[in-house]
Parts: sequence; C-alpha cells; structure tokens
Amino acid sequence: MQTGIYAQQLDLFQLFQPKNTINCITKFTFVDLFSGIGGFRIPLEELGGICLGYSEINKEAIKVYRQNFIHNINEEADLGDITNLHQLPFMTDIIVGGVPCQPWSIAGKMQGLQDPRGQLWLDVFRIVKLNQPKAFIFENVKGLTEPRNRESLAYILKNLTSSGYVVKHQVLNSYDFGLPQDRDRIFIVGIRNDIDNCWGFSFPQKINKRPKLYDLIPGVEKSNLLKKKFPPEVLFTDGKIPASRGRFQKIDELNDFFTFADIRDGHTTIHSWELIETNHREKLICQTILKNRRKKIYGEKDGNPLGFEILQCLIPRLEIEEINTLVEKQILCFIEGKGYEFVNSKISSGIKGICKIFLPHADAIGTLTATGTRDYVATISIECEAPDLYKQKFIRQIYNQNKYKPLTAQDYARLQGFPENFQIAENETTAKHQLGNAVSVPVVYHLANALLKIIL
Repeated sequence: MQTGIYAQQLDLFQLFQPKNTINCITKFTFVDLFSGIGGFRIPLEELGGICLGYSEINKEAIKVYRQNFIHNINEEADLGDITNLHQLPFMTDIIVGGVPCQPWSIAGKMQGLQDPRGQLWLDVFRIVKLNQPKAFIFENVKGLTEPRNRESLAYILKNLTSSGYVVKHQVLNSYDFGLPQDRDRIFIVGIRNDIDNCWGFSFPQKINKRPKLYDLIPGVEKSNLLKKKFPPEVLFTDGKIPASRGRFQKIDELNDFFTFADIRDGHTTIHSWELIETNHREKLICQTILKNRRKKIYGEKDGNPLGFEILQCLIPRLEIEEINTLVEKQILCFIEGKGYEFVNSKISSGIKGICKIFLPHADAIGTLTATGTRDYVATISIECEAPDLYKQKFIRQIYNQNKYKPLTAQDYARLQGFPENFQIAENETTAKHQLGNAVSVPVVYHLANALLKIIL
C-alpha cells in the first residue's frame, strides 16, 4: 500500500484517470532523473510505481522534492549529479526525466547540443545504455522538433535506438489531457527491443475533460456564456486572417483573452492610446504608425522607427507638436538618427507589465514558463453583441475597474495538475520557476498508463 502524502486518491486525478487504468496495486520501479520537484513522480506513484532514486542538482528543487516525497533520509537513493552517474546500484523498470529544455527553447539561447545543458543528453544515453531499463520517458520543449533542431532530434533518437530500444516520439498538449493550459511538449518513449510487443506502444489519445480556467483558479467568476458566432470578415477588418492565430482563436468567435501590445492589432488587442485619454487625431497617428512600421520600404527589421518626414507623407497636415504630445504621453519615443517608435515596442513586455488578460471562461491560458509570465486572469466574464464594442466593454468593466488578478504560484500548481496537498516552495518566485519547469502531471499519467500496458 502507498503511504505518506499521496496515500489517498489525488483529487485532480478524478478528472484525468481513464476507466481502463492500470490497477494501482501493480508495482513497478522507476528512477527520476532531472527530478525537479516531482512532476513525473506523482503520476507514476499513482499508477503503482516505486521510486528507487532521484537525480537533481538544484538545491531549492531538492528541498521541495524531499519535503513532499522523502520522509526517511534512508528511504531511497539520492543519486546526485547526473554527470557522475554510471551503473546504478539497482535494476529499474523505467527511467524518466525532463531533460533541461533551454537549449531548444525560444526562452533560452537555442544553442542545442552546443549548450552544456544540451550535452546532458550524453549522460542520458550513457545511463540508459548501461542500465537497460525496460522503458524510458523523456520530456522536452516542442522546439526540439522544429526544423532548426532536426539534426539534434535525429541524433538523440539514433543514440537511444542504438542502445537497444524501440523509440517513438510525439508532441502532447496539456490541454488535451484535462488542463486549461496551452502547453506543447515532446515526449520521447523507448521500450527495450527484447520485450514482447515492444512495437505495440501508442501514445495516449486526447481525453474528453475540458475544464475552463474558472474550474481551477479560485476567486474568479464562473459563467456559462454562449459564444456568439460572427462571419470572419466582421472580425478581420482587412479581410485577412492572421497566420499566427493559435488553436484557441476561432476565426468566427471573439477571443477569450485580450493582448496588450502597441505593435500588433486585432479585435482583442489593447493599445496604450486606448488606456489613457487621447483624441481622434492622436489615435489616427498611432494607428498610422502601427500599420506602416513593418513595411519593407521603411527598413528590413520587423518594425522600424519612422522619421517625421515619412510621417508627414502618411498623415495629412501633421505638425511636430502632435508628435511631441504623444511623446509626452509616453506613447511614442524618439530614437536618434532613426525616427519615432512606440515606447511599448516588445510583445514580451506588454503594456505596464501586462501581456494578456484571460477571461475566466477561457479554454486555456498560455504556456507557463520558468521565467514567469505577464498573463493575468479577469475576475469577471463579459460577453458582447458586436466585436467593435467588445474591447470597449473590457476596458470599461475589467481593466479600469481592476477586475483582474495575477497568477499565483498555487495557480501554477493547479494549472500543471499538481494536487492541492502538494507543498510548493515558500518563496513565490521560486515556486513559479519550479512549476514552470515542471512536467504537466496528467499528461505523464496517461502516457505512463499506456506504456505500462506494454511492459508489465
């Protein structure tokens, strides 16, 4: 029988468990590499696994891991730094781990196998080859699958295969396994090629649970709003549907979130000149700069400062005093030798520290990261008959009334599928960093459940 903090059924897993799950009395063993705070361990223990040892070098992560799982210092092996690991002092059924993702992440420097953290895959290869577990599961960012990293992924798969494994990989999204978070991650699964039906593994199918943000985040309004449909030409005034739209942006529905950015546009994009008092003429100047700053005739960059002479050609009867007023209002700034640009010229910075505000009834929030997000959740929901009034209603009823809240570390835990009784780090920033780095618990649960059917 399981003991300790996870002795009782974890409440969140009521959302995640399939009816044909492996019986929890079935026992298997696993080793937790790059263990972090235990995102792999929670679901594997729920499926009946026993952890024989863990490897982690971050002291703060180890502290949280031990607080939640290690109740007796002699209970299992602290394997230490993976670079020092070779033959393990025991045999194990499964090896798992979230290999550091920064080398392939857009949030990192994208140096791939040239990054020392990318070279930790060499340690993974060595440990798998020496210890020959029945199977392994490794997780990484979706960036590893992108064209620029094609050779690196092929190299990883080749090395794991040559160690005697049937290796498969697939990108899985946390939303498809019951979490309102749009989080893509690649999972690499290997089964030792001397195991019966080693080719029979298939990645788990999406589950039917679709909780909204308000189901997991406390302190926000629960609503049952019916989304109204609009012809795409009503939502996109220039008749063009942006190629960058994500899976949660329907072409015939209003977005469930508002983006704060001066250098992009859209029916739910909030600009700085809409948040302070500006007249029609000032708005026209800003919109003109917005529409022209990315045109190649003004420069090769994805957004170029525009000189006053250029602006005079674009805006009839433009006076320098009008530009100076927008500079005084901190909407525009002057870049010496180049021209005028928006003060808020980075999507990642948002406006006044806000990148997005999601409505409580949104299907999913953006990917949680170790560096934190500038995303917020509104505490009330709104609906609107007409798209052109939707933004105004949001500013009036939500933004101006401060009816939105930042995500807490505990919210991060819930959005990653960690159980309510999991003890996160006391420091809010540290906890967010750890949870943003963690694997989504229910994704591993369903993936491991499918794997166990083959190897047990």
